[in-house]
Amino acid sequence: MTYADLLFVGGPVLTVDSGRSRATALGVHKGRILEVGHRLDHLRGPRTEVVDLGGRLLLPGFQDAHVHAVFGGLEMGQCDLTGTTELADYLVRIREYAAANPDQEWIVGSGWSMESFPGGVPTAELLDQVVSDRPVYLTNRDHHGAWVNSLALKIADITRDTPDPADGVINRDSEGEPVGALQEGAIGLVGQHLPAATHAELVAGLLRAQTMLHSLGVTGWQDAMLGSNHGYPDPSDAYLSAATDGTLVSSVTGALWWERERGAEQIPGLVERRARFTTGNLTCSTVKIMQDGVAENFTAAMNEPYLDACGCATANSGLSFVEPADLARYVTALDALDFQVHFHALGDRAVREALNAVAAARAANGWTDTRPHLAHLQVMDPADVPRFRQLGATANLQMLWAAHEPQMDELTIPFLGASRAARQYVFADLLRAGATLAAGSDWPVSPANPLEAVHVAVNRAHPGSSHRPFLAEQSLDLGTALAAYTAGSAYVNHRDDSGSLVAGNVADLVVLDRDPFDGPAGEIASTTVAQTYVRGKRVYESL
Repeated sequence: MTYADLLFVGGPVLTVDSGRSRATALGVHKGRILEVGHRLDHLRGPRTEVVDLGGRLLLPGFQDAHVHAVFGGLEMGQCDLTGTTELADYLVRIREYAAANPDQEWIVGSGWSMESFPGGVPTAELLDQVVSDRPVYLTNRDHHGAWVNSLALKIADITRDTPDPADGVINRDSEGEPVGALQEGAIGLVGQHLPAATHAELVAGLLRAQTMLHSLGVTGWQDAMLGSNHGYPDPSDAYLSAATDGTLVSSVTGALWWERERGAEQIPGLVERRARFTTGNLTCSTVKIMQDGVAENFTAAMNEPYLDACGCATANSGLSFVEPADLARYVTALDALDFQVHFHALGDRAVREALNAVAAARAANGWTDTRPHLAHLQVMDPADVPRFRQLGATANLQMLWAAHEPQMDELTIPFLGASRAARQYVFADLLRAGATLAAGSDWPVSPANPLEAVHVAVNRAHPGSSHRPFLAEQSLDLGTALAAYTAGSAYVNHRDDSGSLVAGNVADLVVLDRDPFDGPAGEIASTTVAQTYVRGKRVYESL
């Protein structure tokens, strides 16, 4: 008789199987689910650890399909500007951080919001008031822009004569002088001068992030950028070290970064990196292609031009970082080599270009099990919604973004126009069209808490918000949102033995402090994680 090492009783158990069935007990043996049912006393042996759920919900571990774990872990130890939108708070934090870290050559941090500044553009003059003797480099919360002081501009030799890079913008005043804000590829003009993070710092950031993610019930993830990009450090070796020595407890899919300044000549190197960095709990069979920017700085690629403050069409329709014809060629070649492609596609033009590339790969290679997925999907043309099902492309949702907030209401909607603004984050349309849904946080761009994101997917509003729901007709039901964050992301990550609680699957499990199905939808985000298990081992327990 095989006894369970770990036995959960007193349900409920949400299996997230094909029928979304429920049970009241679950047994684990050697890190895998032994049996799921209602009366499992026959699995209780002399050494079985019994966990009485007492009405708390047991479900599969959350999997984050789009996260930057190492960067998030690094930023936890840097100048943190999250949690406020007040300029005065930013300046106090920057001043205090600089004073507390007198030996740091650069003041580096992240988390400011564009809504805090007129037009979303901060200035070096403001930073110079608090730190002028050292260069300052602070990325905004979406990490598509940077705020720098005058010394940083000087070090990077950015003047009125410096041209904008092809994939970015240097914000300037009416006289053409740089003001201290940089967008997209332009952030690398300063970022390349930052002191390189050490290997030890990157590993520490990874392990710090893993601990935090476990506390939120996240048992596996896809890191959306393994490679160096515009001043960001490459976390690949940190992952390799942790995967080799066993400190990487969670299963991670690493998305190898596609260098958009290069072409197909980089593919052999990606093949080599896939082999080198696939070991232990780390798999690197994905390539990340960033096809466009973000809407609030007008770099997301749109089919029609952005509007200006007066509501008139401009000459700018955003940036496609990879030419569409080239994108199709590259994706076809990668698909033929059994690479999954993970697209950053935020504007409706970028979404179409990415789907066209998937279509080209399907036409050339036939249907393969590469499971391409498109992340962000802020604006979509209705004609492209059914193509996800038709092409077998997964919609990777950042649920937390589908809500009214100043960045949406003041810096995005007015410049999209009413018709386009009504086609944002069309989660329900994708579901009705038969698309596979996965979910990710994009942390540290936004908080990593899956339950907070699920709350927004259901309510289309942030917890405690007084705003009306954002396009309420695009909401998801609770079961669908949870399935996207578990089974859907497991599918994207090619972890077919996880994401649902069925016999034989790995015992990646989360115990919540309650059953959120029992309460009103407006209280979903008040649910917390009580325990997290990875392969049957407890990695987190709330106090």
